[in-house]
Amino acid sequence: MAVLEAAMQGLAVFGLILFLVLWLMHFMSIIYVRLHLHRKRSEVKQPFGQLVGVSLLKPLKGIDPNLISNLETFFTLDYPKYEILLCVQDQDDPAVDVCKKLLGKYPNVDARLFIGGKKVGINPKINNLMPGYEAAKYSLVWICDSGIRVKPDTLTDLTNQMTEKVGLVHGLPYVADRQGFAATLEQVYFGTSHPRSYISANVTGIKCVTGMSCLMRKDVLDQAGGLVAFAQYIAEDYFMAKAIADRGWKFSMATQVALQNSGSYSIGQFQSRMIRWTKLRINMLPGTVLEPVSECFLASLIIGWAAHYIFRWDMMVFFMCHCLAWFLFDYVQLTGVQGGPLCFSKLDFAVAWFIRESMAVQIFLSALWDPTISWRTGRYRLRCGGTAEEILDV
Repeated sequence: MAVLEAAMQGLAVFGLILFLVLWLMHFMSIIYVRLHLHRKRSEVKQPFGQLVGVSLLKPLKGIDPNLISNLETFFTLDYPKYEILLCVQDQDDPAVDVCKKLLGKYPNVDARLFIGGKKVGINPKINNLMPGYEAAKYSLVWICDSGIRVKPDTLTDLTNQMTEKVGLVHGLPYVADRQGFAATLEQVYFGTSHPRSYISANVTGIKCVTGMSCLMRKDVLDQAGGLVAFAQYIAEDYFMAKAIADRGWKFSMATQVALQNSGSYSIGQFQSRMIRWTKLRINMLPGTVLEPVSECFLASLIIGWAAHYIFRWDMMVFFMCHCLAWFLFDYVQLTGVQGGPLCFSKLDFAVAWFIRESMAVQIFLSALWDPTISWRTGRYRLRCGGTAEEILDV
């Protein structure tokens, strides 16, 4: 009985600590979003004509309905000195024709197409980017995924954050307005749960970076061995960020979000993507096993039980009130990340929020069940520490 009582007391204390930590994350992320994102700088940190040159590395594979419009936004950037290095692995990839069309439409833009890649490891994105990276002529490299859409001043915003002691500038991942419930589900996730963890980690000094849109110092990457040094990992973005941080450089977040605008999306694709990301985090960071307790429903149950055990409050009433408060705070954060009116109703938000929260534990358990992932055209078996091996069909 004494052991059981001690365990219950420990769980109650854990519940209170969890309450404090999670709500600190809520407040940190909301305040950061309101103070930092979508802010027009009153003054440019360096004269426009003196902005440093940037080599944009664009990994491409396949096409979707939004590919050409997304790519075109990079050809119309309002920036004095940059090059676009379009990288396609296969000669018969339909993305090649899209690239050639844009190269013909914008002959005055410094842009080149690289086909064939270079096999240096198991990471297909790194293999695809290698020829472009080796040909890059500027001191800053901007690796930006094919589904990202930018504004004319996005690159100026990124370089303005690249101050003397900063080695990497990244954008908070978010999703463009699109039609359909699957799009709403993605937008709710990337406007609530994801930025809460992402921003809180960065504010407290934990290096949390996704590779959707990252501006980096090329000489620092070269000191770490160049892109080839990260080809053994599937989550190359994490290890590139770690290498830059290990060399004493700071990170900065852009004031503009990294706007995902893929033309191909569904609830199944979203779920598969979340499972893949969770598998990668589990193998890189063992502390990820605690991730489910940061989700609304499970956290509310634990905290509600702690409140009942310590204060004798009604557990279910507390659970419902806690979930409601979480729901409201998530809506406030979503509107902040959006930076304008939402393209869906409050009812759509409520339904998408409930479904996303209900999926959280199932996604985590699915990630634990199978250590292999499918990405692009390959299958990989993850190893502890973040490395992986390709599974070849016999």
